[in-house]
Amino acid sequence: MAATLRASTVASLLTGTGGYHNLKALIKAIRACKTLADERSLIQKESAAIRTSFKEEDSFLRHNNIAKLLYIHMLGYPAHFGQIECLKLVASPRFADKRLGYLGIMLLLDENQEVLTLVTNSLKNDMNHSNMYIVGLALCTFANISSEEMSRDLCNEIEKLMGSSNTYIRKKAALCALRIVRRVPDLQDHFVENSKILLSDRNHGVLLTGVTLVTEMCEADSASLPEFRKAVPLLIRHLKSLVTTGYSPEHDVSGITDPFLQTKILRLIRILGKGDAHSSEAVNDILAQIATNTDSAKNVGNSILYETVLTVLEIEADASLRVMAINILGKFLTNRDNNIRYVALNTLNKVVAMDTNAVLRHQNTILDCLRDGDISIRRRALELSYALVRESNVRVLTRELLAFLEVADNEFKLGMTTQISLAAERFAPNRRWHIDTVLRVLKLAGNYVREEILSSFIRLVCHTPELQSYTVSRLFVALQSDVSQESLTLAAVWLIGEFSDILLAEGVTEEEQHKSVTASDIIDLFDSVLQSPYSNSLIRQFILTSITKLSTRISPNDPQQQRIHGMLSQYTTSQELEIQQRAVEFSSLFGQGEITEGVLERMPPPEIKVTVLGVVSETKPVGPTRQDKDSLIDLMGDDMSSTAPAANGGLTANPQDLLKDIFGSSNDTTTVTETASLAPASKPKATVNDILGLFNQTPSAPSPAPSMPTAAMGGLGDMSSLFGPQPSAPAGPVPVSAPAQSAAPAKPAAPKLPAYPAYDKNNLKVTLTPQPSVARPGMVTILATFTTTGAEGVSGLNFQAAVPKTQQLQMLAISNPDIQPGAPATQQMRVIAPAGAQVRLRLRFNFMTAGRNVQDQVDFAGFPADLTAPK
Repeated sequence: MAATLRASTVASLLTGTGGYHNLKALIKAIRACKTLADERSLIQKESAAIRTSFKEEDSFLRHNNIAKLLYIHMLGYPAHFGQIECLKLVASPRFADKRLGYLGIMLLLDENQEVLTLVTNSLKNDMNHSNMYIVGLALCTFANISSEEMSRDLCNEIEKLMGSSNTYIRKKAALCALRIVRRVPDLQDHFVENSKILLSDRNHGVLLTGVTLVTEMCEADSASLPEFRKAVPLLIRHLKSLVTTGYSPEHDVSGITDPFLQTKILRLIRILGKGDAHSSEAVNDILAQIATNTDSAKNVGNSILYETVLTVLEIEADASLRVMAINILGKFLTNRDNNIRYVALNTLNKVVAMDTNAVLRHQNTILDCLRDGDISIRRRALELSYALVRESNVRVLTRELLAFLEVADNEFKLGMTTQISLAAERFAPNRRWHIDTVLRVLKLAGNYVREEILSSFIRLVCHTPELQSYTVSRLFVALQSDVSQESLTLAAVWLIGEFSDILLAEGVTEEEQHKSVTASDIIDLFDSVLQSPYSNSLIRQFILTSITKLSTRISPNDPQQQRIHGMLSQYTTSQELEIQQRAVEFSSLFGQGEITEGVLERMPPPEIKVTVLGVVSETKPVGPTRQDKDSLIDLMGDDMSSTAPAANGGLTANPQDLLKDIFGSSNDTTTVTETASLAPASKPKATVNDILGLFNQTPSAPSPAPSMPTAAMGGLGDMSSLFGPQPSAPAGPVPVSAPAQSAAPAKPAAPKLPAYPAYDKNNLKVTLTPQPSVARPGMVTILATFTTTGAEGVSGLNFQAAVPKTQQLQMLAISNPDIQPGAPATQQMRVIAPAGAQVRLRLRFNFMTAGRNVQDQVDFAGFPADLTAPK
């Protein structure tokens, strides 16, 4: 029954021509459609009927059809075939036809349509019409669709209409001028004089559009600022009038007179006062008056106060006025509206560096925002809390941040652990507090700690011998209670292995009770970590190294030695290549007496340096990996050493050839004897025969040192230094370093290599010194030397390099990222290119100098063309 009624309704609406009488009938028919397919069918039939009707050239039907066509366009169906008919309606003398025609042009056309050129003449005629409403239609259309060409054609008409005596036309002409300034900035000069006149208009609508136009002109062209700064007193008078005027029903919004005009004027004053002390001084009083008298109980008042705050912070305002502006933002933080609090936190983040002490007065309110239910507010409050940390409040803020870290969302934890650790490193009152803070971070969010933070913590402990017992005992107890935090596990395993002798001698203190620790307890702990579901490849690598070190810290006759050997043997058949290699090498090294002790003795403390965070992937494993190290280096327990990664665009050399490449040898049979002979004469702890016996190799006759310069080994040091401290006298039948009298005859000094300038600006000079390899054509070692050319030093230097795809690049770490006058830094690179190819580099620099951050990039191709040619 319902379907029958619907069908009859649709049929009754149809006319004899297959269309609908008017827009109302079409809307009813479309709403009566039961499915989307019915609607599409109906639209197609109606569109066809409209096309047919256009051919009849009936002005009444054209008006009706365009109305229906615009409705069809609003539903998302094609209506472009009605563009020309809209132009015909615009040409009609009837106001109703013009209104609908211009509406159709605004909806169906845009500034990229060729048909738009046909509209220009109609717009020009209607702009000169005697009826102000028809003029208004033309101006409204122009402001919506004008292209660059149309703007140039009608610029003079718009300029003339801006001087009209009719406020309605002046207002719309000003908006058209705004469109022209945005589309064709070089026509801005046509409107400067008329814009000044608009600023003195008493009509609020005209004044609002005039202020908007001047604001756009000042933002587009700073050269116009001096001209409009003369109008600052006029703008101040307008503001005073708005602030002091009584109730005006025409402009009142929640008890405030025309807040839209007030915010626009404040925005313009902010632009005019920036960098101009005279203009800033003139507006200080009115800004203070607005900040004092504006009611903040409603959003209208808050919007004006916010614009006032932005203006005060942007111009050259008095210090007291800035403090008042920050206090207004602090008051915003207590508002119940989340939007207002978010805006306040966002603004405080931008101005905290400007006046930190004023922001610190609202420290408690900011910390309260960490408990807000809105995640965006918590994020902004966190960022602001990081910026507020100082020596005076580091304890309080760190305590609050750690409390929040315990309940924070996972997406916050990586940034929080980084920022808390950096703040502790920079502002820690003492090292005990610093260690306690990082330990707390590792316990709460050990799965979200960057590798740099973990390395920094281990360096700190190594350089603090008076707290090593305290730290290792705390880590031992913490690992016993929780093995789920990866960074906590890595730090504990590394430090327990390194300082297990201290732990065995002094024990631990748990719940104010002192307990002794045995080697069995340590092994039991490591075994529980290995068996836990949280164990991964990296943790297993650390534990294998740690228990091997433990074997040298206990008596050779201790029963736990066999247990350690059994754990190592268990992993000699591991399916993980890294684990298997470590286990096999450690098992071979196990029980070798002095050799084992020399290789696994305590590492010298690594160099203390400021933690600098690079671009680190959040999925990167925590802790060092052995991907770019030779197995011999890992035998020495050098878990914290690493080489600098190749820059983007470069290719890393084969990891297994790393040591061979660094020492400049192209012979695959290079022995440890050849490598070690580069070290100074000293007494090793064992002979080469013993060392090579571990790897089933026999020593070869001493050979002269390779031609590679000593500087090429700077990244990893000479091989003999990997075996720990070296006594002074040689011992053993085949010493690692041959005596002076049996050494190969000294070669004449090599000529000084030329240095090629690659970069010299922003207080930084970079030279590149290449040395091609004689044994391996195409391989070039490049020494980059960084010096500062001014009195100001360079800090935080991050140097990256890239080579073409046909070449390979390997980089070692920079010697010092902070460069002072007279103290250059160096960094080594190795490029492998096809023989005879030109070595080309793209260099990128990122550093701080003279209080500013510099990012620069240069392309370098200044090396000789025959650098890689066979010698």
